[in-house]
Amino acid sequence: MKGGHVHGLRGWHFFVALVSLVLMTILLWTWENNPLAITLDSAHEWYRKPLSGVLVEAPNNSMGDLNLTKSEEISLNTSAENETKVPLNYGDAVPVHSAPSKSPEIQYSQGVRSSSGRKVCNYAKGRWVADKRRPLYSGFGCKKWLSQMWSCRMTPRPDFSFEGYRWQPENCDMPEFDRSAFLRKMQDKTIAFVGDSLGRQQFQSLMCMATSGEESPEVEDIGRQYGLVKRRGAIRPDGWAYRFPKTNTTILYYWSASLCYLEPLNIKDPLTNVAMHLDRPAAFLRKFLHRFNVLILNTGHHWNRGKLNANRWIMYVNGKPNEDKRLAVISKAKNFTTYSVARWVDSQLKSHPQLKAFFRTISPRHFTNGDWNTGGSCDNTIPLSGGSKVVQDGSSDLSVEGALRGTKIKMLDITALSQLRDEAHMSRYTVRGTQNASDCLHWCLPGVPDTWNELLVSQI
Repeated sequence: MKGGHVHGLRGWHFFVALVSLVLMTILLWTWENNPLAITLDSAHEWYRKPLSGVLVEAPNNSMGDLNLTKSEEISLNTSAENETKVPLNYGDAVPVHSAPSKSPEIQYSQGVRSSSGRKVCNYAKGRWVADKRRPLYSGFGCKKWLSQMWSCRMTPRPDFSFEGYRWQPENCDMPEFDRSAFLRKMQDKTIAFVGDSLGRQQFQSLMCMATSGEESPEVEDIGRQYGLVKRRGAIRPDGWAYRFPKTNTTILYYWSASLCYLEPLNIKDPLTNVAMHLDRPAAFLRKFLHRFNVLILNTGHHWNRGKLNANRWIMYVNGKPNEDKRLAVISKAKNFTTYSVARWVDSQLKSHPQLKAFFRTISPRHFTNGDWNTGGSCDNTIPLSGGSKVVQDGSSDLSVEGALRGTKIKMLDITALSQLRDEAHMSRYTVRGTQNASDCLHWCLPGVPDTWNELLVSQI
């Protein structure tokens, strides 16, 4: 009896173990396909997963074309060389991130961890703090690299308190900028800024930072190697390129306010109209991309009817004048081009593995009581009177954020943190003295663009 009972128990235990093994096998087999599995992932894997898209409204501010409403997709030939069809968004709304999902992700340039490894670092989220070690260079001393019109120390402006602040990202270890360490890090590399006059300010800022604002006669002008020479009748060259011989580091800037390919319709006529190919990148990018190790793109403030008319730019798509009435809306054309250029650059990254590409978000304007030509001003001189912190997770520039979704281009997000610095613009002071018009678009240097470069260098 006892022996039979024991054998019966052993048989029952064997049966239960066998059933448990089968159930466990089935569970493990289905686990990877179980959507609930994501909830048990580690925090690191959670962060690495793609981000889903939702439509949101932009905050009310002075950047009118950031208030977005609806998204659409079309197919486009990105260039004459690369005819791969890509979906393009030329509406006023773009997806921005929310909770993790399986949709294509944005390569956020702030997507790294602090040295503690406990929290995700977001360079665009943080606060401005006073720092007696600022500025990083002298506005008086950096005469060779800094345009006099942007050196507020050379103007009648009486206050310079805006120089004494640095950006402290949340959960980030951002070391203080060191010119020698920077040049060693960028040895044998080329950094290229391509964009409008705000990109030029960032370029001049980095030149001043890399030289500590000193004369540095050893730095070589190599603009001719990139065709950056002053053309007859032009006020200035299309850009500049300088090489630091000790480390063979090159820093250059090319003016391309729209980032798209501009083609004079009659090269013999100095007043000819210019085809503005919304679906093709600037010729400079196509010609010299293989030489770059770091590329920083930006656009935004030339996308208005006044600038297009003044430059005689005529919108072209697929090699002919644009006939799409929806695309004729400036904000849609800007979104279309931003998306097009981003997709083209992304398509080139595989064949240029040395290249790290960034797209800088739009620099905010701070005109009040009018615009630049209607009496608008920015006379506040009290730093951070509107607050010192950025607490939002997503970017305020939904156009760039949406264009970069699914690409390997990183977003250099400076919009929200710059929005807090309305006292740091050129304002009504110029090298010629106080004027009726105010510049509430460009920044005093040293100033806010130095922070953009600190964020860039920390993420290269």
